[in-house]
Amino acid sequence: MSNQSVKKNKATRKEMSHARILETAAKAIRRSGYSGTGVADIMKEAGLTHGGFYAHFASRDEMLAEAASLAGAETIAIIEQVFTKTPQEQRLWALMNAYLSNEHIANIDMGCSFAALGSEMHRQVPEVKAASTQRMKEMINLIEGQLPNSSHFNAHAEALLMVSTMVGTLMLARAVDDAELAEAFRQAALQHYAPQHI
Repeated sequence: MSNQSVKKNKATRKEMSHARILETAAKAIRRSGYSGTGVADIMKEAGLTHGGFYAHFASRDEMLAEAASLAGAETIAIIEQVFTKTPQEQRLWALMNAYLSNEHIANIDMGCSFAALGSEMHRQVPEVKAASTQRMKEMINLIEGQLPNSSHFNAHAEALLMVSTMVGTLMLARAVDDAELAEAFRQAALQHYAPQHI
């Protein structure tokens, strides 16, 4: 094996390890929050040694920023998938139903990072906030792109309202220990955004 092949192999292994750490961290921050996510736990869950962390990241905050970006990208990818599979006139309703599904409410570690982490964001370092904000803007833009814009209808404002409703409803449905109240939050949002309203 040539010297160049060995270097390429090492680079590929390092990239794979880096991706595994980020995937693990993206799940962990949604499951346990930023403050509940430690480097040692992430590395152990990723099947790597704690000592290897600094070969990938300069600091825990750098890892959290990349994990926040990845978690947000996963949310964006799901929205794009919903839109791709659904006829144009049904996309926003399909998104509401998928986002506010009982499955999504129960699946916090793979679900929307904005709902899982929104209440913690103001305490994060600027890099983490910036990564999350960028992904939030992408989500807003995706939804805005599905809305008509005219002198009587502001698509951007409507997209902001829809995102606020979806994220807030998901957060509240997860926050309460009363299944009926959680369902009432979900149904109120869904009824408000039923096709005749969108």
